[in-house]
Amino acid sequence: MNEQPRIQYSKIGVLSLAHMLNDLYSNYLPQLVPFLIILSPNFTVTRAAILVSAFTITSSLVQPFFGYYLDRQGKRWLVYVGTLWMAIMLSFTGITESYVVLVTLAALAGLGTAAFHPQASTMINILSGDHKAVLLSAFIAFGNLGFALSPLLLVPLFQTYGLHASLVTVVPGVVVAILLLLFAPRNNLLKGNATPLSEVLNSLKSSSRELSAIIGVVAIRSLAYTSMLTLLPLYFKLQNLSNIAASHLVTIMLAAGAVGGVIGGFISDYYGRKRLIVGSLLLATPLFFGFLLTSGTLSTIFLALAGASLLSSFSVTVVAAQETIPNNKALASGLVMGFAGGLGGLAVIFIGRIGDIWGLGPAVSITFLLPLAAGVLGLFMKSHPSARAERLAAR
Repeated sequence: MNEQPRIQYSKIGVLSLAHMLNDLYSNYLPQLVPFLIILSPNFTVTRAAILVSAFTITSSLVQPFFGYYLDRQGKRWLVYVGTLWMAIMLSFTGITESYVVLVTLAALAGLGTAAFHPQASTMINILSGDHKAVLLSAFIAFGNLGFALSPLLLVPLFQTYGLHASLVTVVPGVVVAILLLLFAPRNNLLKGNATPLSEVLNSLKSSSRELSAIIGVVAIRSLAYTSMLTLLPLYFKLQNLSNIAASHLVTIMLAAGAVGGVIGGFISDYYGRKRLIVGSLLLATPLFFGFLLTSGTLSTIFLALAGASLLSSFSVTVVAAQETIPNNKALASGLVMGFAGGLGGLAVIFIGRIGDIWGLGPAVSITFLLPLAAGVLGLFMKSHPSARAERLAAR
């Protein structure tokens, strides 16, 4: 009988806590923008979009390059330095009066999370034994929790003490960076793979069909997710719901999505990555339309189930990419969590344009169809044995 690798829960816990803070910082600038608009009449919506886009571009699209570097070097320091770097850069955003400096700080801050995610997700993969998807799901759920906590913590802070209070927000970053320094996996566990670039490119080329399918699925799912976060509050307002009621519905969707992500990772370990990805995405679209066509408690239940279904494949697509190019796990994480997610997030402008031309109703309906498109694309993924089947075969 082959001995299974020991799961290191304490280190996974520290990395998950760091991910929660990291994603709290990732939702930092949208909470800052309303205060900037109030304080400066020259701070237009366009300027706000550029500011957030600067962070999005560096935090998402640069991740594959960090992933490639980390696969070669196997270094741990970018996890805690990246977290600290982002905390420092964002803490200065509230005290600068120059827009150019503000955008520069946003772009530099994005590099911190771009460095954190590929290495941290690779560490989770190594530490999780044969329960990779479910534990990566828990890791990602902590990130979703941090993203949701950001407005709850930052808006009252800025509203009570002003934007100069941004300097205080560096403190959690320092604390978590110290925890990562002390408890993150050592370099001898992260065996760097000094593979020449030509071999990496050949590996990507040989798995291009599988990777393209996974990246396409993630990009479309990310477009659906970002579009919903953007459009649903406006749609609820159009339906004469109060801001509080609308925020409660969005929170229900996100909370159910975080739970669904953990459940999805567990299911995929038992029944296979492709089945979970395709099945959950195909199911999400009718559930979202069920929410749209019903009312009251039933409508809320449909929304919760739809959110859980949409996000249940979040971590599973990362693991699927890592299994497709197993010698370049950080690069795989960067491609899926960063590049593909960034493409989908930036494409939301087209959905917004549809809303401007045809109205919010059609834009929301098109958004609800996107998971179906992602599920169909997922059919082009290869079917691999489930983790459970591999464990049974190893006995």
